[in-house]
Amino acid sequence: MPAMREALIVIPTYDERDNVESISRAILEIAPDVHVLFVDDNSPDGTGEALDRLAAADARVHVIHKSGKAGLGRAYITGFKWALERPYGLVFGMDADFSHDPAEIPVMRRAAEEADLVIGSRYVNGIRITNWPLSRLLLSKAAATYVRVITGMPVTDPTGGYRCFRRETLESIDLDAVMSNGYSFLVEMAYVTWISGFRISEVPITFEDRRSGYSKMSMDIFRESLWIVWKLVFRHGRRRRRVPGPAHGPGGGGIA
Repeated sequence: MPAMREALIVIPTYDERDNVESISRAILEIAPDVHVLFVDDNSPDGTGEALDRLAAADARVHVIHKSGKAGLGRAYITGFKWALERPYGLVFGMDADFSHDPAEIPVMRRAAEEADLVIGSRYVNGIRITNWPLSRLLLSKAAATYVRVITGMPVTDPTGGYRCFRRETLESIDLDAVMSNGYSFLVEMAYVTWISGFRISEVPITFEDRRSGYSKMSMDIFRESLWIVWKLVFRHGRRRRRVPGPAHGPGGGGIA
């Protein structure tokens, strides 16, 4: 079996002081060869200072301090650009709050050997979510169905934030042209990957609601999520199928 590519875990943070040390430790215990990049949106709770201490203590931990609260999508783009300036072959996105289990990192790395984007899905082959009220689950499932119907993208969890991109996938995307910023950023990145002919694989994960802190969802983010899918479809000529022909990545186009 070929050696696994070097991997970077990008974690956006805002008011996650109580989580960053424990999530960093858990990741590096599971996958000691990866690096972790925290992108902090100038958290007022002292998250930035905590991250500086982590980075000073471990060369595998890196920090970018942003000047203000720019949002999830801008944080990820900053992290992706940082990764592409360095020799990482795989770039993950995950949350700091343990809703994404670090134990899934090796599974997703293996899946990325045959796919250009791996999504840790809460809904493939059943529903695996704990500690969510029924209303939030129904809203999440309705959003996933909404995205699938409008875009034609055959992904069960297009808003899922636990992801692993191959370097070549990110290099093919014009990150400066990404329109969305909130959770719809996740939809846009998946859609652009799929419509460009890259191979997407979904692996089942168990999603646990955050252990501490608070949700960053707002009404503005929700509204953006509703209209961005229409804007994506019209930007791509209302196409609801990926580009024809062979994919750019290792396993052919479509969904694994």
